[in-house]
Amino acid sequence: MAWNEPGNNGSPDKDPWGNRGGRDQGPPDLDEVFSKLSRKLGGLFGGRGPSLGGGGAVGLGVIAVLAAVVWGISGFYTIGEAERGVVLRLGQFDRIVQPGLNWKPTFIDEVKTVNVQSIRSLRSSGLMLTKDENVVRVEMDVQYRIANPEKYLYAVTNADDSLRQATDSALRAVIGDASMDQILTTGRQEVRERTFEEINRIIDRYDMGVLVVDVNFQSARPPEQVKDAFDDAIAAREDEERFIREAEAYANDVLPKAQGHAERIKKEAQAYFEQAVNKAEGEVAQFEKLLPEYNAAPEVTRQRLYLQTMEKVFGSTSKIMVDAKSTGNLMYLPLDKLMSQSSAPAVSPVQQSESSRYGIELEQRAPVTTEQNTRSSSSRQGRY
Repeated sequence: MAWNEPGNNGSPDKDPWGNRGGRDQGPPDLDEVFSKLSRKLGGLFGGRGPSLGGGGAVGLGVIAVLAAVVWGISGFYTIGEAERGVVLRLGQFDRIVQPGLNWKPTFIDEVKTVNVQSIRSLRSSGLMLTKDENVVRVEMDVQYRIANPEKYLYAVTNADDSLRQATDSALRAVIGDASMDQILTTGRQEVRERTFEEINRIIDRYDMGVLVVDVNFQSARPPEQVKDAFDDAIAAREDEERFIREAEAYANDVLPKAQGHAERIKKEAQAYFEQAVNKAEGEVAQFEKLLPEYNAAPEVTRQRLYLQTMEKVFGSTSKIMVDAKSTGNLMYLPLDKLMSQSSAPAVSPVQQSESSRYGIELEQRAPVTTEQNTRSSSSRQGRY
């Protein structure tokens, strides 16, 4: 049975939407639904049920206020201490925001944060051709940070990739201008410095907004096929450097000693020279003083010189043989015992009397003949 036919629960004047009178009506009007919604929102804010037109205006105003509040709150954002904010207004660069709490109009401004204090790192490596047409594998690490956030983001398409390409280009240029030996041994520092300068020159030209802090030359090695031969050459060069250092250390140790020894010999020679000259001058002065005395009394001076000479000669001997011409006896004086007794400690009177009795011994010899006496006298005279 249709909905508008009689027999609908005994009420032919009622439709499913609650309309009475049996009129043929459609679904409720949208204006009526919106009016009811407006009245409910007005009741929430303490107002009375408005008319149909006034309720729609109030609802729109409330929705607009809520949307404005949400829009305003969503615009607050915070920039970290190590960061800087790059503000784009409608897609175009507007300004750089400093750290702290900031606000932007949502859907109008866009903020991109960039860390300007952290040190970033990238590595460049590869097989490169040297000046002497050798192939070497080089690895280098570049440390950098962002100096200008605007240029870092918008001066080039990708600043990190551009810096990597600039590093590779600078490194190949420097390696191509150096020999294999320089790269592997003594020229590593020079290669690092030249690469650092070349990278800075490239990034200054492109104005990428990055600042290179340091360049580290990680390693440089020949290809694996010739690695053993290069290792032997490097070891030989290191041994050469070590031997040179050891020789220099030995020379630094020996040369001061030799110079000191030579200086000591010079001083001793100078002292001996001065001593000999002074001694000769003293002898000359003594001879000049003795000459007038000798001219005045030659015999007396000769005898005195003879006695002085004998005193010097026999002063260092321990025994003296004296010939007694009158009796033909030979008297023996034990001067060594007399000298030891003079240096010995004091003794008792009995020991002193015995030593005085036996201190001088006279050894009796057989009488010698005239010929022997003459021979001995002549020999002694020839000796003295």
